Amino acid sequence: MLRRSVDSRDAQTRQMQDAVSNVEKHFGELCQVFAGYVRKKARLRDKADLLVNEINAYASTETPNLKHGLKNFAEEFAKLQDYRQAEVERLEAKVVEPLKTYGTIVKMKREDLKATLTAKNREAKQLTQLERTRQRNPSDRHIIAETELQRATMDATRTSRHLEETIDNFEKQKIKDIKNIFSEFITIEMLFHGKALEVYTAAYQNMQKIDEEEDLEIFRSSLYPPDYSTRLDIVRANSKSPLQRSLSAKCISGTAQIPTSRIRKDQQDDDEEDDDELEVTEEEN
Repeated sequence: MLRRSVDSRDAQTRQMQDAVSNVEKHFGELCQVFAGYVRKKARLRDKADLLVNEINAYASTETPNLKHGLKNFAEEFAKLQDYRQAEVERLEAKVVEPLKTYGTIVKMKREDLKATLTAKNREAKQLTQLERTRQRNPSDRHIIAETELQRATMDATRTSRHLEETIDNFEKQKIKDIKNIFSEFITIEMLFHGKALEVYTAAYQNMQKIDEEEDLEIFRSSLYPPDYSTRLDIVRANSKSPLQRSLSAKCISGTAQIPTSRIRKDQQDDDEEDDDELEVTEEEN
């Protein structure tokens, strides 16, 4: 009967060991993965800060409307990185750190298991010794062995009960902590993404307010200075050949420059017409 009791406690202890080992393994993995996740968030924040600086630098070289829109976008995007920084800090405090503490908790539970195993081994040793004593010399010696066994059994029982209470509390706290850790993770992520949606909405609206036509007119006017048309006429005039300038001058002068020989010929024609009219009149008379 004592042997069955010892075997039962051994099976119980192994189950407790498995539970502690399982937490040690998976909580350690979760802690590493969550820590890596947070580090990537922090690197993304750093890259976003570089992007904000580059957008501001580029905006300074652009036309007024586009410049204003890009500056507003950069401002909103920088605000988002402040929220991301808060997200990183909250994840570190509410997710990573609680998982880290389980390293210490598991070590404490292993110490409790070690004490229980020591007590059980002592009990098993005393039981084996009692059985050998009974077989070899069924005298008063077995009474002493039984007394030692009873002490070892009481010690093992007491240690086992303490371990049972410890492991029960450990399991209870583990479930509660996992629930809280993942709830905090979800809450932090929802809060960040909610703020991100607000910021991106404002950034989108700022980009849509950019007046493309006005900026295009400003760009075009920068290509052509105010006195551009006058200077263009001068260039065109200077680019004509001597023959073209001569013809243009004659066209501008018009009828005011008709040759004198042509005028004299016209006057002669008029005099001849007058003489012909006079001769016809005399003949009729």
